[in-house]
Amino acid sequence: MNNFRELNVWQKARVFTKDLYQLLSKYPNDEKFAIVSQMKRASVSIVSNIAEGSGRKTNNDFARFLDIALGSAFEIETQLILSNDLNFISDSELKEFESKIQEIGKMINGLIRAVRK
Repeated sequence: MNNFRELNVWQKARVFTKDLYQLLSKYPNDEKFAIVSQMKRASVSIVSNIAEGSGRKTNNDFARFLDIALGSAFEIETQLILSNDLNFISDSELKEFESKIQEIGKMINGLIRAVRK
C-alpha cells in the first residue's frame, strides 16, 4: 500500500484539477451540464483513481487504476482541444493546459511501468 499523498503525480493532478475548475468557470452557462461536467468528472477521476489504486493490495490492481487515470487524462486532452475548436478557450490556454495534462500522463505512464516491474 502506497501513501498517495506522497506521489508527485497525485500532487500535480490535484493542482491541475483545481486549475481546470477555475478555467471551466469561464465557459458558457449552457455548457455547464455538457463538456464542463465531463471535464470535471475526468479530472477528479485522475486523482481519485491514483488514490484508490494506491490503497490496493497488489501492484497489478494499482496498475489497473493507473490505466483508468491515464484514460481520463487522454479524455481531458481531447476535451481541451474541442474546447479550443469551440472557442471556449484561447490557443494559449489550450497550450498551457495541454502541456500540464501531457506531463501528468507521462508521469502516470512512468508509475505504471514502475509498478508493473
